[in-house]
Amino acid sequence: MDSFAWMAWTWPTAAFFVALGCTLAVMTWLAAAYPETERVGVLHIPTTRGDRLFISLVLAAVIHLVCIGVVGTEPLFSVPVGDESFDVSRLWLASGISLVMAVAVFRKV
Repeated sequence: MDSFAWMAWTWPTAAFFVALGCTLAVMTWLAAAYPETERVGVLHIPTTRGDRLFISLVLAAVIHLVCIGVVGTEPLFSVPVGDESFDVSRLWLASGISLVMAVAVFRKV
């Protein structure tokens, strides 16, 4: 694992990549089980599920970068867990906003 030390793997980073891998696996299964057709939404361009996923991921990246640039990453509050405490970062707020926006993109775009 020493060869991966430069990547600064943390539990949130690992969880992100596991979730991304699961998302891609589900999207692949959906494409095989339920063939998709392009549809036109509010952007007035034909999009598929994969297009909407890509738009959602890019939008999530922009939301997180804006959140880091505007409000920073200081903890909102700490949750006591046994003898330790767990800091809840402002990035969790950005993640929640990104999830809501992803649902909106899949519904409307």
